[in-house]
Amino acid sequence: MKRLFPFPLLTVSLIGMWLLLTSFSLGNLILGTAVALLAVQGLVALDPVRPNIKRWDLLPKLLGIVLLDIIRSNIAVVTIILQGKKRARTSGFLSIPLDLRDPVGLAILSVIITSTPGTAWMDYDSAKGTVLLHIFDLVDEAEWMDIIKNRYEHLLREIFE
Repeated sequence: MKRLFPFPLLTVSLIGMWLLLTSFSLGNLILGTAVALLAVQGLVALDPVRPNIKRWDLLPKLLGIVLLDIIRSNIAVVTIILQGKKRARTSGFLSIPLDLRDPVGLAILSVIITSTPGTAWMDYDSAKGTVLLHIFDLVDEAEWMDIIKNRYEHLLREIFE
């Protein structure tokens, strides 16, 4: 059974997404299931690292924080753009040392940072354990370090390490 459904949650999610994008019918359910099974088998060939989640109870908290930050960031970026040249904006790069070493945790952190408007994950130096970010409106470097270290990295370390 594990061989046919190596990633059951991903399989169910792909089938659900297929049905959301098409109309629900028996034919679409069968076709969506076939596509999902093929996609999951393709993923097995890549041999991804399996996440080792230690604190499932913190996932909703992390999701809530990320969604709230994405909304806030959208509003901030729109405000900056609409103000045009009335407001001085300084974009820049910031290197932040990370204590997080779990590859899945790092991947999720990169998705969080890049999904938040106004920030982009540029590079990760595994030897030094530092991440290079590009920030659209870099006003206070200490504030950004605090956001990444205490808001995201701390939770991700609790969840994965």
